[in-house]
Amino acid sequence: MSKFALATANNGKINEMRSILSELNISVLTRAELGINIDIEETGTTFSENATLKAKAICIASCLPAIADDSGLIVESLDGKPGLYSSSYGGENLSCKERCEFLLSEMKKMEHRAAKFVCTIICVFPSGDILSATGECHGKIAWHIQGSGGFGYDPVFIPEGMSKTIAQLSPEEKNAISHRGVALREFAKVLKAYYTENQK
Repeated sequence: MSKFALATANNGKINEMRSILSELNISVLTRAELGINIDIEETGTTFSENATLKAKAICIASCLPAIADDSGLIVESLDGKPGLYSSSYGGENLSCKERCEFLLSEMKKMEHRAAKFVCTIICVFPSGDILSATGECHGKIAWHIQGSGGFGYDPVFIPEGMSKTIAQLSPEEKNAISHRGVALREFAKVLKAYYTENQK
């Protein structure tokens, strides 16, 4: 089983990535498991740039191929916010519930509620090779918090074609349609192609 380092320290993301990457015979090790405690400044202007910064730093620290993601919620009526700043929107120390409540308060009079989650995954190898994949999940912002599953903005995001928020879905249902699930499955294809090419 191949060993990869994960740049994220978010338990929700770790569980999602482990679940999907295990199907590729990949064992993922967290920063905590590797004893890596470094601050990575996310100075990029895109999800891809931020994910690359994180993956490169963890690859160097672990001497393993490193997988990082950067993701966010893009709301049309808020001119693309919270976007790159999804995890700090409304204030640095808010809980997920408080962040959802802040978003809903910002949109309380907005009828147009179209939004999408975007996730870019970057994998950096010790050789310097870089792989990337992106996934999106389109939908709309709910009027109220609904559900207790998932994390982040899941309780206020209703995927296209559904009547429930992501927080009301099972983990399996979420992985099937989420931006991170889509990106990870695309990454799986890219990784398989990479291994096939390098085995020639």
